[in-house]
Amino acid sequence: MGAIPPPMLVLAGVVSLQVGAAFAKQLFPVAGASGVVALRLVFAAVVLLLVWRPSLRLDRRTWAVVAGYGAVLSGMNICIYQAFERIPLGAAVTIEFLGPLAVAVFGSRRKLDLVWAALAAAGVLLLSRVEGGLDPVGVGFALAAGAMWAAYILMGAKLGSRTSGGTGLALGMAFGAVVAAPFGVAEAGTALLDPTVLVAGLVVALMSSVVPYSLELEALRRMPPRVFGVLMSLEPAVAALAGLLVLGELLTGWQWAAVCCVVLASMGATRTSPG
Repeated sequence: MGAIPPPMLVLAGVVSLQVGAAFAKQLFPVAGASGVVALRLVFAAVVLLLVWRPSLRLDRRTWAVVAGYGAVLSGMNICIYQAFERIPLGAAVTIEFLGPLAVAVFGSRRKLDLVWAALAAAGVLLLSRVEGGLDPVGVGFALAAGAMWAAYILMGAKLGSRTSGGTGLALGMAFGAVVAAPFGVAEAGTALLDPTVLVAGLVVALMSSVVPYSLELEALRRMPPRVFGVLMSLEPAVAALAGLLVLGELLTGWQWAAVCCVVLASMGATRTSPG
């Protein structure tokens, strides 16, 4: 990957993540949203544990951080997949993106950040301007996923300070898989043992977890975090395109305007952030 420019690595990771989510949604009728989450996290954990082979000799506080990170990771994925089941992919990711945007905006006291907050709020209002409206339960799950994403950012920072390499990620993913597994089994049952579902779950895990995390890790080694954040802000737009091309989910003009508002707000908050 050393020959690939870092921005291309980030964009490839974003595309892999959102296309993987679109393919995951196609599995919902067979394995359910929670079942797909369980498969994704279990397979991703197995791959990461094999790659990093983390040591289990951690102190009690580090294990607490790993457990917290894994629980938040699991909750974030369960909530966003439940949202995917009820509302279009692009709308769900746009709402979810309010979580990391809130971390960027409320972590600052500059007046300019109020502009980005207002722009994001305008995006949310535009999302509601659709005939029949969005499923309120789906919106609620997307908002919960956003809150979990904000917590995930904060827990990820703690995890990074207490572990090295991919040790924390691998152990956190394993803990998240343990948390998600009972929900998946309760919803999907023996469908999770179907060979076709297992293969599809492995593909989703690679596309939505292993590949994007690996590409992002390599990109962060060779580019400033602020630039990385700006590129990651494209996720709602990429999710909307993935939903359109893979699932045939059409967004209205107002909804596309909402996606653009949230993307611009995220880019602005990241680009002008002092740290």
